[in-house]
This record gives sequence, structure tokens and C-alpha cells, in this order.
Amino acid sequence: MASVNWSDTAPLVAFLGTFAAAIGLPVPAMPTLILVGAGLVTASSPLLVLPTFVGALAGAFAGDAAWFLAGRRFGYRVLDGLCRVSLSPDTCVRRASGFFEKRGVKLLLISRFIPGLSLVAIPIAGAGDTRFSRFTLYDLAGAALWVVVGLSAGMVFYRQIDAVLTLLRQFGVGMAALAAAGLLVWIGFRYVRRALLIASLRRSRISVDELSMLLARDPGALIVDVRSASSRRDDPYVIPGSRLFDFSSADTQLATLPRNTSVIIYCSCPNEVSAAKVAERLTKLGFANVRPLTGGLDAWRDSGRDVEAIVLAT
Repeated sequence: MASVNWSDTAPLVAFLGTFAAAIGLPVPAMPTLILVGAGLVTASSPLLVLPTFVGALAGAFAGDAAWFLAGRRFGYRVLDGLCRVSLSPDTCVRRASGFFEKRGVKLLLISRFIPGLSLVAIPIAGAGDTRFSRFTLYDLAGAALWVVVGLSAGMVFYRQIDAVLTLLRQFGVGMAALAAAGLLVWIGFRYVRRALLIASLRRSRISVDELSMLLARDPGALIVDVRSASSRRDDPYVIPGSRLFDFSSADTQLATLPRNTSVIIYCSCPNEVSAAKVAERLTKLGFANVRPLTGGLDAWRDSGRDVEAIVLAT
């Protein structure tokens, strides 16, 4: 690493790495910070530590601010777009919303240390009622902590990192190919698993028209809304007669549902996978007739059918 001119590149590399990661590009920002920190030591550039820290912090905040403002402008539609490209689109919004519901904007102090959480939590903050000044305070504090950890790790363990880089230069092609193959296998497994879940429940889905006919025949059918609390606040309407389902108290709520009636599950998520997962859980617990609603709440509303307002606790 001694051949790299860190006096010219460290602040810029730190800025670009953290900014790219903050806007969602597949850039390993923490390893980049660690390498930059190690490079600063081996290049004997102590005067560059502060500019590099500022560059990394500026890149992280610039990307975060863009997502916050996008969430403020477009609401939860931003999250739908993010989760369509996620390896876990069925859970990414629900998990981030659950974390944010419990901890609020303070979640930004630690969100960068949990892969994928920061990218989703920040638009949620923007879509809610978080003030930009409050977002700025907690986001800068969390980003500063994250940058300090990355740079410090590189500066403390620079000898070990230099040895690893030397090894990679000797066996780089083979090790890189092995790592890439492992990553592709893991990604393929996640997508195949999700595709199999969707395929297994696709035949049992019910359309909006079928649901209308079912309700005419069986007014006692249960309709269950499985959206997150944040999604319900953003769109406080449900299909008439719906019960609200909360994943945080799922076991208790599942125990109260009668097993001998039709149960219709819906959400407002990409591919209705959250609804499908709830349907799968209910089926395993002995519910005989559980069907996800194709298109969820959006399809019901788009068909011109009535929705009713819900009153949410403040």
C-alpha cells in the first residue's frame, strides 16, 4: 500500500465510498474505510486523518439526505422501489418499520452497523414526521461513529491488512473467483427460496372479484391487514371489516383466530410476499382456508371498491 499516494486520494476515496454505499450502490464502504485508514498509516500521512474523516462523513450524509428528502417527497413509494431490488423484499420494510417504531430517529445512531437497515430506515424517517434538523443531528452522529470505527480499525490493524493484501496479490485471481462464486450461490439460494414460496401460494391467491363474491356468500370470512404500523399511518384505510395484524404480537393474535373459517390476508407490499408468509404460517397452525389477496389493498382500491378509515393510536 506504500506505493499509493494517499495524500491525493484518501479524502476523495473516503467520500466516494461512503456516498456510493449511502445511495444504495453495492460498494463495501466499511472495508473501504478500513483500507483507507491503513493506507494513511503506511503512507505516514497523519495530517490527512481529519480531511479523510470529513470526506467520509460528508459522503455518508449527502447520500442519506437524498434518501430522507425522497422519503419526504414520495412517502412509502420509495420503500416499494427499494424493496423490489432487495434480496428480502418481503421483510425489509416490515423489519425496518418495526425497528423505527420502537426506537424512532435514534435508530440512525446504530443503523449503519446493521446491513441494509440504514438504507431503508432513512426514507422511513423522511416519510414520517421527523424534522430535518433532528434527522441531521442523529444521522451525523451515527455516521461519525461508523466512520471512526472504520478508519480506526484500519489504523490499528494496518500490519495485518498489509499482509492480507500481499496474500491477495499472490493468489488474487483464484480467491476472488472463489469469493464471487460463493456470493452468487448465496444470492441464487435466496431468490430461489423466495420464488418457491411465491409459487407454492400462487394457486391459492384470491382476486378482488373473488373476494367480493366470497364476502357476499360468507359475511363471516376474516380479512386480515398485515401492513406495518408505519404503512397504515401513511395510508390509514383498510378493506371494510378488516382486522389489523401486527407481527410483534403475532403469536397472541394467531391464537385468537378461528380455524374453521375463510381467512383472507392482504398487504401493500411488492408481490404480496408478506401476506404469503402469514398465510403459510396460518396454514401450518391448522387454518384450512387461507388465501392471500392478489394485489393487496392497492388492487382493491383501484377496482373502485370501498375502503374505510382506521383510527390509529398516536
